[in-house]
Amino acid sequence: MKKILVILGSTSSGKSDIAIKLAKKFNGEIISADSRQIYRGMDVGTGKVPKSKVKSKKLKDIYISHGIPHHMIDIVSPRTDFNVAKFKKQSENFIEDILQRGKIPIICGGTGFWIQAIVDNLNFPEVKPDWKLRKKLEKYSAEKLFAMLKKLDPVRTKTIDPKNKVRLIRAIEICKKIKKVPTKNTRCSMLDARCNFLQIGLRLPKDKLYSNIEKRVKQRFQQGMIAEVEKLHQQGLSWKKIQSFGLTYFWIPLYLQKKLTKTELIEKVIQAEKKYAKRQMTWFKRDKRIKWLKNYQQIEKSVKKFLK
Repeated sequence: MKKILVILGSTSSGKSDIAIKLAKKFNGEIISADSRQIYRGMDVGTGKVPKSKVKSKKLKDIYISHGIPHHMIDIVSPRTDFNVAKFKKQSENFIEDILQRGKIPIICGGTGFWIQAIVDNLNFPEVKPDWKLRKKLEKYSAEKLFAMLKKLDPVRTKTIDPKNKVRLIRAIEICKKIKKVPTKNTRCSMLDARCNFLQIGLRLPKDKLYSNIEKRVKQRFQQGMIAEVEKLHQQGLSWKKIQSFGLTYFWIPLYLQKKLTKTELIEKVIQAEKKYAKRQMTWFKRDKRIKWLKNYQQIEKSVKKFLK
């Protein structure tokens, strides 16, 4: 049976460091399950692990960090629409390739719906954009869109950003088109009964998590998060498009348009990250298969047993 590891948790919980340690220990490669880290040029605001410089021509197109290949990072332009269906399809290819080379796939991230798409092999029918519906929905407030989605797919509202109109509209569009929410795949695919998943969750005490978030946000501002957003705008992305990525990217355009002070901006971003962490944990708590562990020693022991 093919074995796949999943390291999950909220933002600022230390997932990436744990995944890298496990990859080094157990000969693995990492597949990022983060809906923002897929975009090129969005590095500081999404908290990407630092990319290493590699001399090998064979590895020049692979995102390497701390000597470990990371897949599904920097794969598309921010101008490109990307969704869970595309993530699942591309991730399946990476999983199959990693397994064929005798290595362990390690899915690492905090985008719960994307992780579930892999673990439960969700089926996503092709849903093309409905521009007429989108135009109609764009007139509504984020609050009204969120309420509409809650009637159509209450589970999805537990993880989606309630202020992100672009994602809310897309979720409503999918529900209306297929007349149902995504279900477990009944078709045969690579991710069938031949795959066994170990999902390990990282859960920090609330005060520790919030302290990590505050430190991380302030660190990102020092690392040039505002300049990163300015550059995206200079490259042709509208403020509206940048804001559609949510969290940090929602608030910085308001500061750059002089609608917020620097102090207000930092506070807004910290609060947004804390609310996001809460939504992430609400989503993950639904899945009773997740094994919640406190430290690396426990995790390594659990992984060793799983891989026997």
